[in-house]
Amino acid sequence: MSLHPPAHSRPIVTWTPGRLLLIGFPLVLGLKLLLAWSLDLYSDEIFYWQASTRPALAYSDLPFMAALLAGVGTGLFGNSAFGVRTLFLVLGSSIPLLVYWLARPLVPRQQALEAAALALCLPLCAFLGMLAVPDVPLLFFGLLLTGCLERATRLGTLSWWLATGVAAALGISTHYRFAPLLLAALIFMLVFRQMHRYWRQPGLWLAATILALGLYPLLAFNLGNQLSGVDYHLLERHPWEFQAEGLLHIVKQAGLVTPLLYAALVATLLHLLRAARAGDHRRGLFGILALVNLSLYLVLAPWSDNTRTSIHWPLSGYLPLLVFLPETLRELHAKVAARHGERVAGQLLKTSLGMGFAGTLVALLGMGTQSMQDQLRPLVGEGVLSNKMAGWRPFVAYTEQVLQSEHFGPDDLLVTDNYYTGAQLALALGATRRIFNVDMDKSIRDGRAVQYEIWRTNVTGLRENTGRSALFITEDSTLTVPDKLAVLERVCGDFQHLEFLSQLSLFGGEKVFSYYRADTIGATPTGLCPLPSLGWVDAPQDGARVSGSLTVSGWVINEGLGVDRVEVELDGATIGLAQYGQPRPDVVEALSAVDDPNAPMLGYTLTLERSVLPSGKSRLRIKTTGKTGEVQYFGDRTVFLE
Repeated sequence: MSLHPPAHSRPIVTWTPGRLLLIGFPLVLGLKLLLAWSLDLYSDEIFYWQASTRPALAYSDLPFMAALLAGVGTGLFGNSAFGVRTLFLVLGSSIPLLVYWLARPLVPRQQALEAAALALCLPLCAFLGMLAVPDVPLLFFGLLLTGCLERATRLGTLSWWLATGVAAALGISTHYRFAPLLLAALIFMLVFRQMHRYWRQPGLWLAATILALGLYPLLAFNLGNQLSGVDYHLLERHPWEFQAEGLLHIVKQAGLVTPLLYAALVATLLHLLRAARAGDHRRGLFGILALVNLSLYLVLAPWSDNTRTSIHWPLSGYLPLLVFLPETLRELHAKVAARHGERVAGQLLKTSLGMGFAGTLVALLGMGTQSMQDQLRPLVGEGVLSNKMAGWRPFVAYTEQVLQSEHFGPDDLLVTDNYYTGAQLALALGATRRIFNVDMDKSIRDGRAVQYEIWRTNVTGLRENTGRSALFITEDSTLTVPDKLAVLERVCGDFQHLEFLSQLSLFGGEKVFSYYRADTIGATPTGLCPLPSLGWVDAPQDGARVSGSLTVSGWVINEGLGVDRVEVELDGATIGLAQYGQPRPDVVEALSAVDDPNAPMLGYTLTLERSVLPSGKSRLRIKTTGKTGEVQYFGDRTVFLE
């Protein structure tokens, strides 16, 4: 790629931005289309689809835009993952074109092409549109606002002020995080004297009026729901306590953007701020937009939700810098060439751009590995690949099989332990069956508990269906044993009887669902609650080296129903049936396990000769089967068999 210097100089490298756009753009778009078609929806995406089936101006965590895009997509292409993502793909994939449109009035055509090509070298930017998440329209409308405001303040025409207001209204109707862009625009209009005349003209006030209309959904929802949306975004999701990990914000961002491009973007920001101080209000607009967004997340990183603010939120600060990044790269190239020679400078530029574009491809291909679980797991091992966007189709098929084989009637309900499991079923089954969730954890963490209360599809709505029965499903792979104990105890209290039916295990046990028949909501509970087992491995210790015989020992309890058998697995294969029923009064005393029918005989042991075991590093765990047939795994240990 060539970021071309003045006409009298040689090109920096042989690749042109036009060629990168010609090759890179369809390659990235093709990968996104393939993944959008093959990958299942993950929890945020499925929630926005679910919200689209219940149109509203705003929801508990966000205004309407993400739900609207998901709904229009499924209206055009059907209730499928691809349908949900369609419009997000269109908006996200158009970002390089929008960057070109943004740059064209300010820089030569060649530099505008370079800026568009550089959008493909920012991994987080080029990735946009693959997922149906609000960051896609947020960044799209953010660039649209920037371009419209730049033209409005340069040309002064009413039409561009109208467009500025529309872009601002659409942006704030997308996400609360659009507010920093509006703040930056306000600062720009206040800081530069040349902008003060617009405060006395109707165009700016027309834009402000339209923006006020865009704020209405947020204001109306929060005023009608005890400020729950504002409370979640500003208070609940953030610890507001110092976290040392937040100090690594810059390091993480440099890694995500790629170090060389990150350094060039910072240099670009400094150039723009210097130009702004000299009175260049065009460059000042872009500098202020970048500075407000980047500095905000930098300052908040040690105090806020460090699982999210350090990843994609600052992207809204990088995109305005792309317009002038080619100039910075050209200057850096000239300095390196003067000191180290043209060849070194060219190689450094190729490396910086190559790393960025490679990062884009790696990010897309890395996500795509979820669609090849069975093929890749033998190569990379267990617990490496994410399965958040995989396994939902076989889960739905198995659920339909259980409904049929267990003779559930059309009026019986479906109940899940978390909202995204229920939403996946709703997407696949449509309106054929009423679905509820008893989620008291993730829905709160994600700011969606209020929404499910409004829809009456949570435990409150479930309890209104007195006398009905249901198929109850837990996603065990997302629950700790205490979590599942709490969920089952709550459900057992709401139904007359809960009976374990079967389990679905996917990807070598990395994604597991349990199925229960739940009879008669609101009736007095009878019988024993099918609680999960709780187990532990006392020996061997994690990291132990075994040269003689291997002895595995520990304990397992199951309050109420008891344990049927305990097996020991090595690298996923059963190596023996443990002897269960050894006295462990210490466990009974420590855990008050008096309701286990086997108490105090809760211990197990298995001894195997070293000669029958493979050599090397192995993963050891126990597999317990309760009296109901429910299978659980405990005590992962790494052992070295010498």
